Amino acid sequence: MSRPVPSHAQRGATLVVGLIMLVIITLMVTTAFTLSTTNLKSVGNMQFRNEAVAAGNIAIEKVLGSPFTAAPSAEEILVDINNDGINDYAVSIATPVCVRASVAAPPVLSSVTLVSMSTSYTWNTVWDIDATVAPTSNNPGASGTSVHVHSGVRVLLSQTDKDAVCH
Repeated sequence: MSRPVPSHAQRGATLVVGLIMLVIITLMVTTAFTLSTTNLKSVGNMQFRNEAVAAGNIAIEKVLGSPFTAAPSAEEILVDINNDGINDYAVSIATPVCVRASVAAPPVLSSVTLVSMSTSYTWNTVWDIDATVAPTSNNPGASGTSVHVHSGVRVLLSQTDKDAVCH
C-alpha cells in the first residue's frame, strides 16, 4: 500500500510546472502573431505589385489606342487604379521602338479588292513598348513598389508610314 506524501514535501512543484506551461503558451501565441503579421505584409506587397502591373497594362493600352506610330515619343501617364479620382501610379512609357518590318501577305483577290487595289505594299511592323510603373505620393502604402512592364505589338502600316518610323 502506498502512503500519502506529506504536504510539506510538495511545496511549489505545481507552481513551477504551471509557470513553465504559461511561458510555452505565451511563446506559441507570440510566434503565431509574428507569422500572421509577416504573411499579411507579404499578401499586401503582392497586391501592390499586381496593382502596379495592372496600371502598366492600362497605360500601354492607352498608348496602343492612340496613333503612336505616327510620331513615337516617350510620355508619362497617370493611372487611377481604384477609380476614386486620385492618381495612384505614374507610368513612364519609353519611346515605342519599331523592332522589325516585313511585307504583309497579299490580300485574297476578289472583285472588291481588284477595284481598290494599289501598287503600294502594306507592312507588318513589330513594336516594343516599355513601361516603368511607380506609385505616386497619393499611394503611400505602395511606397516600395516599382514594376517594369514590357509589351510587343504588331501594327499594319503603309509603305510611307513604315518608311517614316521604321529604320
